[in-house]
Amino acid sequence: MESLLILTLIGSIWACLAGSACCQRPAVVNIGAVFTFDSVIGRAAKVAMEAAVSDVNADPSILNGTKLNLVMADTHCNVLLGFIGAFHVLEKDVVAIVGPQSSVVAHMVLQIANNLQVPLISYAATDTTLSALQFPFFLRTTHSDSDQMTALAELIDFYEWKEVIMIFVDDDYGRNGISTLTDELDKMFKISHKIPLPSLFHLREITDILNKSKLLGPRVYVVHVNPDPKLRIFKIAHQLNMMTSDYVWLATDWLSTTLDSILPMNKSSLNILQGVVVLRQHTPESSQKTTLWSRLRNYSLNVYALSAYDTIQVLARSIDKFLNEGRSTTFSLKNKFHDLNTTKMPLGKLKVFDDGALLLSILLQTKFTGLSGRFEFNSDRNIFSRGYEVINIDQTGLHTVGYWSNITGFTIQSPETLKQKRISYTHLNQTLGNVTWPGGKTAKPRGWVIADNERPLIIGVPLRVSFVEFVTVSNGSNKNIEGYCIDLFNEARKLVPYDVPYRFIPFGNGYSNPCYNDLVNNVPNGIFDAAVGDIAIVANRTRIVDFSQPFASTGLVIVAPIKNSKSNAWVFLKPFTVEMWCVTSASFFMIGAVIWLLEHRVNDDFRGPPKRQLVTVILFSFSTLFKTNQEDTVSPLGRMVMVVWLFLLMVITSSYTASLTSILTVQQLSSPIKGLDDLITSEHPIGYQVGSFAYSYLTESLYLPRSRLVPLGSPEEYESALLKGPFKKGGVAAVVDELPYMELFLSGRNDFGMIGQPFTKSGWGFVSFSERISTCSRHFNRNSKAVREWKTSEDP
Repeated sequence: MESLLILTLIGSIWACLAGSACCQRPAVVNIGAVFTFDSVIGRAAKVAMEAAVSDVNADPSILNGTKLNLVMADTHCNVLLGFIGAFHVLEKDVVAIVGPQSSVVAHMVLQIANNLQVPLISYAATDTTLSALQFPFFLRTTHSDSDQMTALAELIDFYEWKEVIMIFVDDDYGRNGISTLTDELDKMFKISHKIPLPSLFHLREITDILNKSKLLGPRVYVVHVNPDPKLRIFKIAHQLNMMTSDYVWLATDWLSTTLDSILPMNKSSLNILQGVVVLRQHTPESSQKTTLWSRLRNYSLNVYALSAYDTIQVLARSIDKFLNEGRSTTFSLKNKFHDLNTTKMPLGKLKVFDDGALLLSILLQTKFTGLSGRFEFNSDRNIFSRGYEVINIDQTGLHTVGYWSNITGFTIQSPETLKQKRISYTHLNQTLGNVTWPGGKTAKPRGWVIADNERPLIIGVPLRVSFVEFVTVSNGSNKNIEGYCIDLFNEARKLVPYDVPYRFIPFGNGYSNPCYNDLVNNVPNGIFDAAVGDIAIVANRTRIVDFSQPFASTGLVIVAPIKNSKSNAWVFLKPFTVEMWCVTSASFFMIGAVIWLLEHRVNDDFRGPPKRQLVTVILFSFSTLFKTNQEDTVSPLGRMVMVVWLFLLMVITSSYTASLTSILTVQQLSSPIKGLDDLITSEHPIGYQVGSFAYSYLTESLYLPRSRLVPLGSPEEYESALLKGPFKKGGVAAVVDELPYMELFLSGRNDFGMIGQPFTKSGWGFVSFSERISTCSRHFNRNSKAVREWKTSEDP
């Protein structure tokens, strides 16, 4: 019995001691850090993390005497070495891993962290795909590229550029960043060309890539690569004269991180980067930030160094809360790792963090204000965006021209000075400061050119043999293209605010007018970039090519022989017949007699000797025609008769004037063709111009037999066929052609004339198909009013 009591007492004492041991805080807690020591971000982050660990251990309010120990491993910017470094760190029983800074390495290390349930907190890996449900133990204390690419897309939209060229590093960080930007740009514009670079690119590769890009139309470059202290891309661009006023260079925050780490920069570096616009993560100003900056002034810190410092602080506070809840930092072996134990890779030593999920939950609930700003994790395990600064580089240094946040858009005030509430913003209420662009100019660059001189536009022009006033090859040289349409094109080109290198290529055999349908088909087939000339805009052509606004109104008209009615001295009598002249003359005498009967008793003007009264009766009505009568009517009946007479007189004079005008101007036709209907119903042959769309219109739209159509190749052939008439071999009753040709044909001939009005409505325009010419067409359309004014002042 006594022995039983002794055993019970010993057991109770042992249980108490064991419970006390379990609740006792550990003397040391290990955390890991996997990053590249010798890199722009790594050098600054290493100093910042060591300072943060020192500050935590010196602060008795954090961890309450438990020492925080930082175990670091160098990844050397290599996935395999990062994988091995993560193993070495995890062997030290770390409760969390800080890093890695590289998104590529993070993808690999996360596979280990997930299996061992060790939270991984990165201060620099910005790849958006790291926030996927595939990686539940990943947290990010920096901005995701999703925020940065949204800011970049809105920056491009702010300046109204429609196409950009993307230069990016060809790894997970670069590709996923471009994918995110593409999703944002699809709403506004597009990435016209993507230029990938290998992770370890050489100067020759950059030179070749940038040289080839000069042949492209867009001039807005977006650079998304890893931090590069040598600034190789911009040095090569400067050597290739690509930092001039025609170009726009935008960079993600890799460049601002690089510049913050190498400041103060020398003047040559500033000259190379002049005009570049770059984003930088916004960090609010604070006394703590200034203190750390001055404390580590011998080191080049950047935004990611501040995030690394804050990451250690957040992690230390979360571990402190974790331990205060009575949890222990215990690890256990898993059979699946133990069974894989080998001498080369000691996987059997890897242990699972028993309460890793709980520490992760505490981390996600942490709210903390650090040097880089407010820390609070969202549902994607990223911190809420604090916005970006828009930085412009000129010869004097870096200048902040504005801020962006997903709450306010672009403003010239920092986000923390504005009310932190979601508001709707549009392009109209966005503001940024003045920017100095490449070349030192302050005016916004166009961001687009038509072509490089090494690749001019190939423009086809019809090689006409008739009506050469519109398009012709002068002096027998294909380089000398002249004519009304060419002059019009040159005037339109002057309205485009940049150079458009081009080369005219005549189309045709030089013996007959070319087929215009074939000329138009060569544009979408890639033989020509565009076509310029007297090209009619018709339905079947608009289905395969684009046309500019019409520069000439045209349509099909009918021309036939006519003769002018010769005027003679008695032509003024022709408006009325003999009977009409007799009735009109009798009316004058009758009105005079009626007025005399009504007025001579009461009106002294109608009294006097018989001879005078006779003259008054005869001349009164005629004087009303010329409004020279001196006699006034007094009686009411006389005035009523005068009102009726004046109305009749107005009708007579109007009819006479209209009939006389018609007789003097209207020409009498000798052709039986009176209009389009007569042309269709008759059996007479009809002429048309070789190469014109008139042939297809007459056969396909009007269904005229092909046997009735006679091809004519020149104005001389027109004249000869019309003079022969429809009853002689080779003759025609009429010619159907476009209005400008017929006006030019009739300008020196009086024996022919147009019958009726144009029976089709169309116009002449310039043909385009590829995107290389579409911008020029837009400028032509926009300035078509000015072109029309020039056209009306220059008669062809």
